[in-house]
Amino acid sequence: MALWRVRATVDDRPGFLAVLTASLALRSVNILAVQVHTTEAGAVDDFLVDAPDALSEDELVAAIERGRGRDAWVSRTDVYGLIDPPTQALSLAARLAADPDGLHGALSGLLGGSLVRREQGGATVTGHADTTMRLADPFTDNGVLVVTRLAPAFTPAEFARAQALVEVARAALTRRLASAVALLPDGTEVAFRPAGSADVSAVDDMHTRCGDRSLFMRYLAGTRGPSRGRLSRLLTPARGCTLVAETTVAGTAGSRVVAVANLIGEGETAEVALLVEDGWQRRGIGTALLRRLLTLAGPAGFRSVTLHTHCDNDAMLRTMKRLPQPARTDRDGTLISATIAVSELRAPV
Repeated sequence: MALWRVRATVDDRPGFLAVLTASLALRSVNILAVQVHTTEAGAVDDFLVDAPDALSEDELVAAIERGRGRDAWVSRTDVYGLIDPPTQALSLAARLAADPDGLHGALSGLLGGSLVRREQGGATVTGHADTTMRLADPFTDNGVLVVTRLAPAFTPAEFARAQALVEVARAALTRRLASAVALLPDGTEVAFRPAGSADVSAVDDMHTRCGDRSLFMRYLAGTRGPSRGRLSRLLTPARGCTLVAETTVAGTAGSRVVAVANLIGEGETAEVALLVEDGWQRRGIGTALLRRLLTLAGPAGFRSVTLHTHCDNDAMLRTMKRLPQPARTDRDGTLISATIAVSELRAPV
């Protein structure tokens, strides 16, 4: 017996899949696994079959066509084809979580040995057509990953799986870029890392240690800080990233959050905001944290970053002057906004 991968489009009507399987059964073809991909043209059925050694490729295609299968594609495969697709996808995702640089190989493995190349410049247009797929490249600004194969044509389900794999790589890359340890001039070590839902209490406690002016400058209005529900959303944004800075507590094995920075947005533009605990201000934490946060804008898919502050927030204005150039500055009443193109941002050191 020989293993084959078979793909064919079948009318999405009751009984039509049974007709196809019956036609294959007449040629002693045993179906080992099946996936159904919904498309506008009908249901694309992807089979792994075990066929007699004597059955030729033309005979297998003929059996598919007699079973009302259209646009038939068949290819010999091996025992690796027996790997359950969800198991394969999870395994590739686990590898990417540990090493996002393996994205090209993971996409190739997920999509049946496809060729993956990087394309830089021009509009970042994603989608799929026939045997070509374009995905946003998390490693470059405004770049795309072009995925191609000879056959069969990509389906919406395969495009969605590839996009999900890219998002895993993007999240792993964000964590790698976000994590660092900074040494302050006085010798104190401060660790930067991505925030999570488990940090809500620690960040809430940090807010209680901040004075009214610090909170006013951060939230641009009189407040004692956000509710725990809103704080949870700020720490785990749907798109973007939030970083916390923490340092060890003297005499204990514990740590304390002393600063938090948000990169949150929709579309191509994100806003950044920063809050440093009163007792830790003017020590370089804000500048270092903000610079690292800005480098995450590209991997998150943003093309520009905007920061808003009050015109009398001298500390933030000094920090804004240290940001990568050029920055477009606008004033609206007492508020000043600085907008920076992501292409101008440099990786942190």
